[in-house]
Amino acid sequence: MTSLKYILIPMAVIILSQTLKFIIYFIRSGKIDIIRFLDGMGGMPSSHSSFVTSITTLIYLNYGLFSPLFAICLVFSLVTIYDAMGIRYESGKQAQVLNKITKGNLKESLGHKPIEVLVGVIFGIVMAVIFDMVI
Repeated sequence: MTSLKYILIPMAVIILSQTLKFIIYFIRSGKIDIIRFLDGMGGMPSSHSSFVTSITTLIYLNYGLFSPLFAICLVFSLVTIYDAMGIRYESGKQAQVLNKITKGNLKESLGHKPIEVLVGVIFGIVMAVIFDMVI
């Protein structure tokens, strides 16, 4: 089970994050949208951020701060988080403009606001610590 936790815990975290995102969307909009659960882009919290942060946290807890494995995970996590908050967020804003101009139907919810990423990061860390203690 020890080596499986590096797959199972991040998968559990992303499923919980998507579930939380679905619940928050329902509370805010009053709509039940099952696609919201299956679609990992945009919204509160960032499931991408919680996923990568959970595995980075697990590596930190089990291998330490100065482990090459931790350094690799940290770099990939930062790239993923930057992409979610930067590039994909800006692409979503461009899709909004294009939809207004062309009356199109481009997907607008692509990236995350900083608060959505921050909550995702915190959620990923907390859940990884809890799961790591239990498993």
